[in-house]
Amino acid sequence: MKVLVTGSAGFIGSYLTERLLKQGCQVVGVDNFDDFYDPNIKRDNIKESIQNKNYKLIEADIRDPDAMEKAASKGIDAVIHLAARAGVRPSIEQPLLYNDVNINGTMVLLEATKKCNIKKFIFGSSSSVYGNNKKVPFCEDDNVDFPISPYAATKKACELICHTYHSLYNIDITCLRYFTVYGPRQRPDLAIHKFAKLIEQDKPIPVFGDGSMMRDFTYIDDIIDGTIAAMERCSGYNIYNLGKSEPIVLNNLIEYLEDALGKKAEKQHLPPQPGDVEKTFADIAKSKAALGYNPATNIKQGLEKFVNWLRKLSEQ
Repeated sequence: MKVLVTGSAGFIGSYLTERLLKQGCQVVGVDNFDDFYDPNIKRDNIKESIQNKNYKLIEADIRDPDAMEKAASKGIDAVIHLAARAGVRPSIEQPLLYNDVNINGTMVLLEATKKCNIKKFIFGSSSSVYGNNKKVPFCEDDNVDFPISPYAATKKACELICHTYHSLYNIDITCLRYFTVYGPRQRPDLAIHKFAKLIEQDKPIPVFGDGSMMRDFTYIDDIIDGTIAAMERCSGYNIYNLGKSEPIVLNNLIEYLEDALGKKAEKQHLPPQPGDVEKTFADIAKSKAALGYNPATNIKQGLEKFVNWLRKLSEQ
């Protein structure tokens, strides 16, 4: 099987690329190594994959129609589209950029998928589409018409565009709503990575609000399991939650992180941030039944693995 993975050098994309290669797939990876965070981190993410003869890296922007059509024309069986401008708070500062990269980029890829007659398309969506949904846990059938950040709105828009291409061109499309993915290689701007580094450096960690917000932290290996299953079982048009379904209060997360690090955190309390949802909580009944999804790594195990990786990284 030959798979086109966009965002191949990113956090989730690099793990997915490795897993596909281990399963004997050929992978065409697309990444533009933008400067949202240090591009050298992304290059380091794929340093092993790049040595594999079954991996071809294309450095290109997903908004480039010619480049994406060229990438998709290489006998591709499935597209897994993870590339995006990420982050809720930055999207409030640069909404036009997020609209351009996330929505226009997805449409360019769908056009390339259509033109090259590829029949499977997996889209990396986000739990942020649920906004401040009062009903928990969040179910795929819930109304997601009320996003509270431009980032979330772009993900919801892309799900709708995916449905349009499924309906018009009979492409099998699956949208995966990822819930707060963490683990080794996590982006440096995300809470667990940021907090761990600051605690290690004996610096205060920024806690927005009173620390009562809840997140359904999901370990990277479980996310990759679900994504591979979604690719293998992609049929029709479907949306699945991929989460742990065990939300953690932020203050409790900090305690678990302190235990994993063996150090206490100094908290700097700050006002709540616009665009941040109050909680995320995945109902995973559908993904369990349809994909055999069964997340196995609890938060304490995941944080221990993350801290071990972070400390090895700091020794290099």
